[in-house]
Amino acid sequence: MTIRHHLSDQLLMGYAAGQLPEAFNLVVATHVSLCDECRARLGAFDAVGGTLLEEADEIAMGEDALSRTLARIEGLPQATRTDPLRPAGIFPAPLADYIGGDLSAVRWRKVGGGVKQAILPTGKDASARLLFIPAGKAVPDHGHRGMELTLVLQGAFADDNDRFARGDIEIADEDLEHTPVALAGQDCICLAATDAPLRFRGLLPRLAQPLLRI
Repeated sequence: MTIRHHLSDQLLMGYAAGQLPEAFNLVVATHVSLCDECRARLGAFDAVGGTLLEEADEIAMGEDALSRTLARIEGLPQATRTDPLRPAGIFPAPLADYIGGDLSAVRWRKVGGGVKQAILPTGKDASARLLFIPAGKAVPDHGHRGMELTLVLQGAFADDNDRFARGDIEIADEDLEHTPVALAGQDCICLAATDAPLRFRGLLPRLAQPLLRI
């Protein structure tokens, strides 16, 4: 597997510093588990962050700091242990642990035209979803009101800018308007995260948008 599209330094630094929304953290962790290059860059940012922490002045913690930390840990989704003898699915470990399994654990909801989605439970500041796009089908033409990260897990898609296959990540912002099309062959499955609603041109997608939470 050759990965051609990588995470930006800004996203990797935000992940290392714990400053990204939960939905973006999930996409970054899943991509990093597939990508040697981004994993090495993340390690460098982690090392810099560790050095800065060692040199920082000490700050007194509140008496309830431990109990508050434990309460936040208990509120996180419970990860499942991966059986090393079980055949690997298409979901990398961070995503499989997050949803508690592989494709069979996904509860798909039809969007239209054969496209399906499954919204994942994350914080309110951004949303994450799995997308299933049949080979040869297109997602409606749309723009972005914020940032969208799309990681390919199976198959491939293309837009006016480039082609994206397994492990590739597309970083879209307010300047990008496109019509992603799943390429012929294998159905395309992606993990996508957005911090703002998409901006659709067509009337039907706009009408369905509140119900589909896109």
